[in-house]
Amino acid sequence: MQTKEKLFDALPDDQKMKLEIAEELGLLDKIQSDGWKSLTPKETGRIGGLMTKRKRELKNQAE
Repeated sequence: MQTKEKLFDALPDDQKMKLEIAEELGLLDKIQSDGWKSLTPKETGRIGGLMTKRKRELKNQAE
């Protein structure tokens, strides 16, 4: 049986970032119990907005 960490490591970078942000916003338990569809549009938008911001920051650091 694989641990959560090993399963997490197998995910694409975008998925890792999405889960990290969800955890920071306190939504990870809700997602794990009820799935992504249980999030409100506001919660989903917040995750998407933070992902966009982080991707932009990473791109600027790489330049």
